[in-house]
Amino acid sequence: MHIHPEETQAGTKGEGPAPRAAVSYGPDSGSRWFGLWDGYFAISYLVTVILLFTSAESQTHRALSIGALTLIVPWYAGLGRRLMMNRSKGRRSVVFSVGLYVLFAAAGLLDLAASFALFAVVPMLMMSLSTPPAIVLVVLANLWPVTVVWLRGGEFDPHILSVLPISLLGIALSVLLGLWITRVVRQSADRAELIAELRQSREREARLSRQAGISAERERLAREIHDTLAQSLTSIIGLVQAAESDLVARPERARSRLGLAGRVAQDSLAEARGFVSALTPPPLRESSLVQAVRRQADLLREETSLVVRCTARGEEQPLPMAVNVVLLRSAQEAFANVRKHARGARRVDVLVAYAPDAVRLVVRDDGAGFALDTSPDAPREAEGGGQSGFGLRGMRARVEEIGGMAEFSSGPGTGTAIEVLVPLGPVEQEPAGE
Repeated sequence: MHIHPEETQAGTKGEGPAPRAAVSYGPDSGSRWFGLWDGYFAISYLVTVILLFTSAESQTHRALSIGALTLIVPWYAGLGRRLMMNRSKGRRSVVFSVGLYVLFAAAGLLDLAASFALFAVVPMLMMSLSTPPAIVLVVLANLWPVTVVWLRGGEFDPHILSVLPISLLGIALSVLLGLWITRVVRQSADRAELIAELRQSREREARLSRQAGISAERERLAREIHDTLAQSLTSIIGLVQAAESDLVARPERARSRLGLAGRVAQDSLAEARGFVSALTPPPLRESSLVQAVRRQADLLREETSLVVRCTARGEEQPLPMAVNVVLLRSAQEAFANVRKHARGARRVDVLVAYAPDAVRLVVRDDGAGFALDTSPDAPREAEGGGQSGFGLRGMRARVEEIGGMAEFSSGPGTGTAIEVLVPLGPVEQEPAGE
């Protein structure tokens, strides 16, 4: 399909101008139709030439008429065909139409049998010019054979009056045929334009879908890394540093801390393999949510020596895997905040509460707390504020993806509480995979 640089339209926001579908005929739409027209034009030319060979005119007139008629072929192929395919209506179209009419008139003046070429000339005039001038030339072309008969007679022949109605009927039919062909041409071009725009829209949609998929996967990996590997590495670093300080004075305790660091590293390796392949997190593969949260709480107690109490309330029930993953990651993020920010804390309370239509996770510590509007890791009304961490904002985003709510309360000297509430109704029918 031919594309014209001047016929462009603005693309989607951020994409700049995009080429608009051509008004010319490409192989997908109008070229096949125009190929039929080329065949029709060739047949009309051959039939007219045959009629000229069999006419009663002198050999010279017949040869000159055939020559004038033959000149129409390169005139059409070199200039007119492209103009008609592109639906150009400028000065070149006028030149082509006038030249076409002059060659037809010359052929008809030399031999009236050339008038049969009207079957090809009239559609070309209608396709090359706008409707008013095209109709004028079509009328003149249909009246030309009558005019030639009159000119050859030298005076007005009453017999011409009997031929005139036939010419007028030919004019009407020619105009109707030309209008119909013009309409078909316009509809074919519009259809080609719509097809091109639809193709561009599909390509744009596919490109945006790929970009959205890539962005979502990056976000998933970033959150998984933050909630698992980053926190585990922080714990390992802390355990190794504590073991180094106890290595001489308390070697048994140092050995215990190194063993715990090794266990955390093994768990982190299993987590990494799991989220890269989008599998169920290892803590949830053979245990319930409560058991997985308790193991994380035990790990927190071993690392920090805090008093950590994990309580389950209500009748424990199977949950969709998406809910299990979100609640476990939320607990891991809450415990990470305790490790990093709960200065002076002595106690951490963890609650997993089941209700018929919801499940709730609460993690509360009695540490120093912080002001939510100044903490770099606290949610703000204007997300980000120059911060690029995932922290509590990532937890809230993850919870909201499954229709839940995450609330945070803290203040200087009052400790910190993180509460996650997930309704079960809207997510029970979701796939089990993350």
